[in-house]
Amino acid sequence: MNLADKILQLRKKNGWSQEELAEKCNVSRQSVSKWEGGASIPDLDKILLMSQMFGVTTDYLLKDDAVVEEYLPVDEPANGIRRVSLNEANAFMDLRYKASGKIALGVFLCILSPICLLLMGGLSELPAYGITEEAATGIGLIVVMVMVAIAVAIFITTGSTLKPYEFLEKEMIELEYGVRGVVTERMKAYQPTFNIKLTVGIVLCILSVLPLFVTMIINPIDIYYVISIDALLVFVGIGVFLMVSCEMVKGSFDQLLQEGDYTRENKRVEKLAGRIGGIYWPVVVAIYLSISFITMSWDWSWIVWPIAGVLYAGIWAVCKAVQK
Repeated sequence: MNLADKILQLRKKNGWSQEELAEKCNVSRQSVSKWEGGASIPDLDKILLMSQMFGVTTDYLLKDDAVVEEYLPVDEPANGIRRVSLNEANAFMDLRYKASGKIALGVFLCILSPICLLLMGGLSELPAYGITEEAATGIGLIVVMVMVAIAVAIFITTGSTLKPYEFLEKEMIELEYGVRGVVTERMKAYQPTFNIKLTVGIVLCILSVLPLFVTMIINPIDIYYVISIDALLVFVGIGVFLMVSCEMVKGSFDQLLQEGDYTRENKRVEKLAGRIGGIYWPVVVAIYLSISFITMSWDWSWIVWPIAGVLYAGIWAVCKAVQK
């Protein structure tokens, strides 16, 4: 078997098209076509690069009498591209699936944390309950801090279990033979569940304002407004819980396949945006807490987060333009 046949065989074994191999070798598709057709021979640096990408020795590629593949005794190929085995991919997808519910629960607790504070504030204005404004505020803030603390604990513990796989989100990777097919099959099997959860989550967020509208129509009393706002937060919390959980599972497939938000181009942009985000988000948190505690207007201070998200999207777009 000559060099041309070996390149063709190894490319198909890895599930790559000629265009994909050409991109990895930084050449044109026509060049790869000529290599596989025997019309031209790759330069030595390209042979070394393909040796690392395919995980075989240069002797195997160059010697026509070398029929059995001789694998390189290394874990990572050249150019800082890390190879991912089938065991690693399965372990990551399983762990991400388990973590999705925990992370979603943490987000759910954060969204629901102001409910008690709002409700106690509304009851303190009703003489029948005998609750002072100070007591209502104190109890409400205690519940807020406890729920946020539980959520933070969930984020930290769950994040630590996912830490060994952070490279999938940030680094360039290559999947070993057969891994892409397994990941693709699992993604197809999960797609119906993803569609249902995402649809229900979005619908709940849209319908979350209905309790407020019903209160305005039927009985526009302050305490009922407070209850309707609490109901709004519950609807939003459940909807976000469903969306976060399904998006995290889908994200595991995208990370392994390097699709969606995890393409190689986006990873390069993320490195630049990450440096800015390390300063940006702590500042946003400080602004949110300052506004909330100073004004004690927890019912509307959450608006800081969507504004911050929109601004960060603008920052990300700028980083993408700078990277290009």
